[in-house]
Amino acid sequence: MNLLLAGCSFKTAPIELREKLAISGDRLPVALRELNSRYAVEAAILSTCNRVEIYLARPESAGLPDLDLIAEFLAELQKTAVAPVRQCLYERRQGNAIRHLFRVASSLDSLIVGEGQIAGQVRRAYELAQQQETAGRLLNKVFQQASAVAKRVRTETGISRGHVSVSSVAVDYVRQVFDHFGDKTILVIGAGKMGELTLRHLKNLKPKQILVTNRSPEKATQVAQGCGGRPVPWEKLDDALTHADIVLSTTGAPEPIMTRRRFNDVLARRSGGAIVILDIAVPRDFDPRIHDGDRACLFNIDDLQRIREQTLAERHKHIAPAEAIIDDEVRRFEAAWARARNGPLIAKLTQDFETRTKAIVAQLMARLNGKLDKSDKEYIEGAFRLLQNQLLHGPISALTEEPTETAGLSLRDALHKLFRLGE
Repeated sequence: MNLLLAGCSFKTAPIELREKLAISGDRLPVALRELNSRYAVEAAILSTCNRVEIYLARPESAGLPDLDLIAEFLAELQKTAVAPVRQCLYERRQGNAIRHLFRVASSLDSLIVGEGQIAGQVRRAYELAQQQETAGRLLNKVFQQASAVAKRVRTETGISRGHVSVSSVAVDYVRQVFDHFGDKTILVIGAGKMGELTLRHLKNLKPKQILVTNRSPEKATQVAQGCGGRPVPWEKLDDALTHADIVLSTTGAPEPIMTRRRFNDVLARRSGGAIVILDIAVPRDFDPRIHDGDRACLFNIDDLQRIREQTLAERHKHIAPAEAIIDDEVRRFEAAWARARNGPLIAKLTQDFETRTKAIVAQLMARLNGKLDKSDKEYIEGAFRLLQNQLLHGPISALTEEPTETAGLSLRDALHKLFRLGE
């Protein structure tokens, strides 16, 4: 096995540098083909907002480019200085490169442990390498196994359970309060960036209607058009609250827009069930005393962050079992690769011994001709086969157990030389 991973991630490079190194669009196929032709290697590139990693593989007898060359390649490709690129790069080789890819695909190396996007990003990186014909025997097997490992980690551990973005946590809570949404009205107050992201999640619930209000009528109309909703004048806010089932508020106002007294007047006019208010504005839009846990359920950004942190803490409990799965899968991969790699050598070694054993047995039988019956001959032949198997057991076992990364003369080389298998 001759495998190299070289790259940088959020752990080693600031976002400014990751932005410069990110390879996307038409540049990805170009970069793959350039790596393939320049260094005569198998190549795959994983480029996301949090990492840029290059995976290279080559026949056993050939070397792979070092980090200096990889840094020069990335700097040349992205037209940036070499020095900062080289400073942030890390490398993994052989089994350590396999383990790293398995951890990345399983989201153990992610900014948010257990996030679900990275497995798909790894799969797409491999599919592009296939399309560009830069993935060969080793990268095919490694990336295919990485997807299988990621699936096993998700299935056998709880590392991906629960959502960890504020917007998805908010929607998760809404789902716990209401079991259907076809008759529900969502009211959006303000139009901050986080509010728009949360609104996209809420829209997926397919509510009866979405109302949007904003101090700026133009902004209210713009947001309403984007979500298929209806704009409501700002002065009609209290009326909208009397009809709303779910409220998403993110105005950025310097003080609460809804006091306790004002909201009590709204509650007196409501005829429906409970109202869920997601106040993700900072400063808060709603007086926290509005929450009574019955008719009004109010969650602010700190509440949602607390739920998020609890989810993350729960995920971290599953890191150790996930790491154990990855260690097991790395051992399995290396053993399978060694068997496939050493199969021809083992077959040649066995055939060579069988040929020599048969020649010796034939000479012995000729010399003892007439002195042995059939059972004697079968016993002698069996004894020589047993001796052959015992002699080969040690070298073959050592060969399959040999580390994938060896310095100097390998057991493969030694066996070839000792038993003249190359002659």
